[in-house]
Amino acid sequence: MPRTVPRTPKYRHLGELMDRLGHVPAWRVCLDPPPGTATKRDLVRLHAREDKLYELIDGTLLEKPMGAPEAFLALELVRYMQRYLDANDVGFLYGADTLIEMLPKLVRGPDVSFVSWEKRPERTVPGDPISDLIPDLAIEILSPSNTKWEITLKLKEYFLAGVLLVWVIDPSTRGAAVYTAPDRKTTIGPTDTLGGGDVLPGFTLPLPTLFARLEKPAKKAKKPRKK
Repeated sequence: MPRTVPRTPKYRHLGELMDRLGHVPAWRVCLDPPPGTATKRDLVRLHAREDKLYELIDGTLLEKPMGAPEAFLALELVRYMQRYLDANDVGFLYGADTLIEMLPKLVRGPDVSFVSWEKRPERTVPGDPISDLIPDLAIEILSPSNTKWEITLKLKEYFLAGVLLVWVIDPSTRGAAVYTAPDRKTTIGPTDTLGGGDVLPGFTLPLPTLFARLEKPAKKAKKPRKK
């Protein structure tokens, strides 16, 4: 039976496609299947076949980079958040390899996400390859190839889908930003404490604790002044 190819989004040129993807580096854009033709089945197949993470945006597969520092911080966040959940059984956590259908034609994979049991009264984690449970909290840990535009798009998508709280963790500054709406941000400095707000009441995590075992980035050498 021939494969049914979905209708390709009407991009007039490559620039419009890159606008939609947040002007990420071109190497992150998957060309097989061609942009605009990828399906959720393709996404699941690549996740099973390759040692990489992908997201699906309007029929285009986009590689989601996650280096060692980002992976380490994600595990640290899970460790501290799970301690809280062990004492307050209000929901469960997903990791970066979990695919979540946020909106039609949009499957994202936050680095860490929290789902309240209120959205899953049976208190079991579903076994579908792509979850349809919208997280209450989505966490993004910035990688070098993430662009500001990409994160802005993700924030809009998350809140449009029904996410209540987003944390954006920045390893380069050892700070964070807490969003309760795409345009409502609280900046958390490197010596400040991250809080769970109304989503995880009472949860706190000092950023010095989160970053304690992460090697500090090397300082760039100053360029000599021209005479």
